[in-house]
This record gives sequence, structure tokens and C-alpha cells, in this order.
Amino acid sequence: MKRRSVQQSASRSSVVTAKIGGRSCRDWVALLHAAGAKMWSRTEIALWLRRRGGLSDDKCLLVADAYGEACGRSRPAKDEGFCVSVSVTIAVPVADAFAAWKDAALREKWLPGLPLTVRKATPHKSIRIAWPDGTGLSVNFWPKGALKCQVMPVHGDLPTAESAEKIEAFWTIQLEILRQFLESASA
Repeated sequence: MKRRSVQQSASRSSVVTAKIGGRSCRDWVALLHAAGAKMWSRTEIALWLRRRGGLSDDKCLLVADAYGEACGRSRPAKDEGFCVSVSVTIAVPVADAFAAWKDAALREKWLPGLPLTVRKATPHKSIRIAWPDGTGLSVNFWPKGALKCQVMPVHGDLPTAESAEKIEAFWTIQLEILRQFLESASA
């Protein structure tokens, strides 16, 4: 998640005592505990707050940091950027799913019109792709038997919670298109 200097310089006491979005820090902590956020990452907390809390990106970060501090976590040492992942299980061998990402001609059939650059590929395990807007994409593959696999794109360095929500929706749709494409080709 991107942070502005205001959040980086905020002291623990100012974060804990401030009212954010009309709620005290104690109220946010109770709400997040009730939602099961204790094991969530900072990014997951901020995305949840963005969706359900009606807060701006900056305030989501502030609440996520305050919650982390209340749970005894330290603040991240550097700016992160938002990151989303979506996965799908497809009834094809992992080699077929890997090829659908690695081979530009195959990729064009289910993910058309995107000029992607494969930076690194480890056969049947992962692919690192430079996305056109400069964000990063890592796609991981896991065999789930001889004729089934799981595919999980992880899209990082997204600048805002809104861009993370958009890319999450994009990958949800594209993975369904990929699943249909691969399963119909193997039938």
C-alpha cells in the first residue's frame, strides 16, 4: 500500500487517540476483531475497510496501522503498494495452464490485446510478467493431480484500494475465461 508522509510520521499516540471516519481506534479494533482480522495482512485489512468501512485509502491505511499496533505488530518498514490474488482450479494438466500463459499466441486467445512481457518463467511452477502499466504480475501453478491444476495470479504494486478492487474483478473474469478456454480445448 502506498503511504503518504503524514501516515509515516504519525506517532502511535496520535493514531490511537484520533477519531477516524467517526469511530475511535477502540471501535475500529473491536470491529476488525469481530470480522476475524487478527490474522489478515495490512493489505487485507485496508481492502476490507475500503469495501465495508467507507473510508478513503489514506484512512484505511491509518486504521490498518493502528489495528496492527493494537495487535502488537510493527509497522512495515517501507511502502508496499496494494496486492491482490485470485485463484482458479482448472481440469487440465499444469503443463497446459502454464503454456496458456507462457505462449503469446495461446495467451492472446483468452487474454487479448495486452502487450505483456514475460520476465521469468519456471516451467510448470511460475511466470513473472511485466504488466503494461508498470505493476507486477506473478502467476503461480500447482498440480492437483494428473489432470487438474490451480492457477493463481498475484498482481502487486497497485497504487490504490480502488485499483486493487478493479484488478481483482478483472482477474476473476479472466480466470473464468481461461478455465473455459482450457477445459473446452481438452474436451
